[in-house]
Amino acid sequence: MSENNARTDDGLVTARPPERFELVREWVLHDVDHLSGVRRELLEAVTASDAGPQRRLDDVPERMILVASELATNALTHGLPPTTVRLFTDGDDYLLDVADHDIGSTPFLAGERPPGAGGFGLQIARRLSQQVGWYATEHTKHVWAIFPAQR
Repeated sequence: MSENNARTDDGLVTARPPERFELVREWVLHDVDHLSGVRRELLEAVTASDAGPQRRLDDVPERMILVASELATNALTHGLPPTTVRLFTDGDDYLLDVADHDIGSTPFLAGERPPGAGGFGLQIARRLSQQVGWYATEHTKHVWAIFPAQR
């Protein structure tokens, strides 16, 4: 779907991410107990010496880890397993893609809620990344976020 044809839900774009990205790493999660390993391995993947152009990542890895954790937790809590977290790059940007198998639900941005009520994962993703969107295929629902590979 092109940018001009993308639908939004309070700013959440309903569209596939750009096609310029190539897969770097993939993790399959069946429960939240696997999230700590994903966080560690994601940090290793984006800070490795052969990870591509990254002269000054600054806080990008930490932001990516937080967003990956939030999106994966949402998928594990509200979606159907397994949850897949994938990291892509095009050399200039990173793309995180989190998928689950609940194609009948729609991700939406949390409105006003009391402190501690949760539901802010997509808000966090939107604030910490360059772009966030979602789409569904015949079998999976994907939420994705783009981050700069260098700042």
